[in-house]
Amino acid sequence: MNIIIERFNKIKSYIDRQKLVKPTNIIAVSKTFQISHIQPLIDFGHNHFGENKVQEASAKWTQIKNLKKGLKLHMIGKLQSNKAKEAVQIFDYIHSLDSQKLVDILAKTQIDCNKNLKYFIQVNIGNEMQKSGIPVSELDPFYNYCTKEKKLDILGLMVIPPNDKDNKKYFKTISELNNSLALSDLSMGMSADYMDAINFGSTYVRIGSLIFGKRS
Repeated sequence: MNIIIERFNKIKSYIDRQKLVKPTNIIAVSKTFQISHIQPLIDFGHNHFGENKVQEASAKWTQIKNLKKGLKLHMIGKLQSNKAKEAVQIFDYIHSLDSQKLVDILAKTQIDCNKNLKYFIQVNIGNEMQKSGIPVSELDPFYNYCTKEKKLDILGLMVIPPNDKDNKKYFKTISELNNSLALSDLSMGMSADYMDAINFGSTYVRIGSLIFGKRS
């Protein structure tokens, strides 16, 4: 069996054994890898893939998405507003809503493109200057703006915790915030911490190196 499939099955088996209340979707983070490297997992029938650059995603996925209609592409990196139109055309999910300006452009663009994407609001849980995301103190009004004024389909929150080796406390806080907004999904957990994330209700985990190997 292909090594990528073996790694994927190992992760899926671990998640399945946890008997979680909600199913967890594995986003195979394929950024920087060529389609030839990703193809075995596509052929295996996996549908959810993650990219963090619009230009790379368009070049890599446009043709294959036209051939395989079930593929779902997730934008997991920071989205620049000048790339929003191209992003709407290639992606199905955006995990990094982080400003009113971006919301305004995406809302208009998806109407123009006749396409309804699914969104996650990125929360800057540690108030880190170098990270994108909405501060917790501004989350409620931002969520209301996205849903009530702009009618975006917000599935849940997304978080990348501060790198201080205590992710559980951040996962717990985000899970509680997600529940307070009665949101159905939660995007948190990567290769190093997805096991903790799913125990706090994550329904989308973003896993790259554990599936595809180290990036060059």
